[in-house]
Amino acid sequence: MQQREEKQLDSALESIIQRVNDLKQSIAAMIFKLENEYETMNWPSFLDNYALISGQLTSLSKVMSHDKCPVLRNLTVLPLMLSPERDEQLAQTTEHRVTTFAHDLVPDYLRTKLEPLAETKMLQLENKAVGLQYDNAQKQIATYQKVVSHVWDIVSKAREEWEVESSSRGNTQQNSSVADTHLLVAAVGMGKGLKMNPNGQANPTSGGMMVAPSGRPGGAPGQGQIPPTTQAMNKAPSAIKTNIKSAAQMHPYGR
Repeated sequence: MQQREEKQLDSALESIIQRVNDLKQSIAAMIFKLENEYETMNWPSFLDNYALISGQLTSLSKVMSHDKCPVLRNLTVLPLMLSPERDEQLAQTTEHRVTTFAHDLVPDYLRTKLEPLAETKMLQLENKAVGLQYDNAQKQIATYQKVVSHVWDIVSKAREEWEVESSSRGNTQQNSSVADTHLLVAAVGMGKGLKMNPNGQANPTSGGMMVAPSGRPGGAPGQGQIPPTTQAMNKAPSAIKTNIKSAAQMHPYGR
């Protein structure tokens, strides 16, 4: 019976060690990629590595929870030899993380409980929780819930503002009409949609093309009135002639 249990223990430990080593290699490879290939690493590749590690953890859990696997928490690990000298086999097994197995290292590596300082701190907190009155505990819980609710409201409001801003950026309101722009360009450039009334003013409400007024310089000769510009030119004296005439009057004998 004892030999059978020892064989089951050896088989279970061998399987566990193998899966732990695979898990360790996967974690090391993932850390190496994060540190050295972070510029070229993409999200699908990261998810693939994460899925591999998750699958290895699941496989390790199945091995440890198998019926043939002994309950490891019922077993005790004892050091067979303690020495302050360097142990090459131990260094090779631990990948040079542990080189000696001395008396001062055993409490740290084979510890099954918390450190004394941490254990003392936990006992103090437990005693304080036990001695706390019910009313004071309820007040502290209510205060804590109030703080958490306030933080939650702030985060929710910021999230709503961010979502509204993102949606407004994606759906920008249109403040112009392409059809109206084309109509305006056609009206200004070609006079489309404008019609001159007899008083010489444009009537934008009437349709049709812009009609040239009578007396326009581009009209037929002998028809219409003389443009105001031409009349102004005829009425205004020539500046060149005036200057020449003034010069002749000032110097009558200068010729």
